[in-house]
Amino acid sequence: MEAYFRIGVITSAHGIRGGVKVFPVTEDPERFRKLDEVLYSLPGQDRIEGSYKVRRVAFQKQLVLLEFEGVCDRNTAETLKGRQLWVSREDALPLGEREYYLADVMGMKVVSDTGEELGRVTDILETGSNEVFQVEQEARKPLLIPSIPDCVVNMDFEQNLLTVHLLPGLRDL
Repeated sequence: MEAYFRIGVITSAHGIRGGVKVFPVTEDPERFRKLDEVLYSLPGQDRIEGSYKVRRVAFQKQLVLLEFEGVCDRNTAETLKGRQLWVSREDALPLGEREYYLADVMGMKVVSDTGEELGRVTDILETGSNEVFQVEQEARKPLLIPSIPDCVVNMDFEQNLLTVHLLPGLRDL
């Protein structure tokens, strides 16, 4: 299971006091208001390099405006462009019933409700109405399985196992 969840990417500096604009990649951008600290990784990296204490949070259209302790001028803020912002699993938003973290589904072994081994989840496509799990299969094109109750029979996070029911036509997509 993932220890960290990406919640945003710094897109540019904002203002002259060291603020940054962040493109949120979280379902609830309001979550930034509750953060005292945010972790960061360098552009193109997934390894956590350090953390920033959050001094101020505001919103501008679809962006989050942040100010960090120790970042006091525009020149310094400009050097942060492209950094990814993360939270630890402990600071992640709590899950409701029948909810899951997408990061926990990635890599899951997928079997059908008849016992057939289908492959592993290699990507999750967000369609707006539901997620679609892309399952890589050996010597076959990937399966696309919608995350709907008719298809997802069981998600066993302890066993890292996703059991699905293949509706007619899913193999032919």
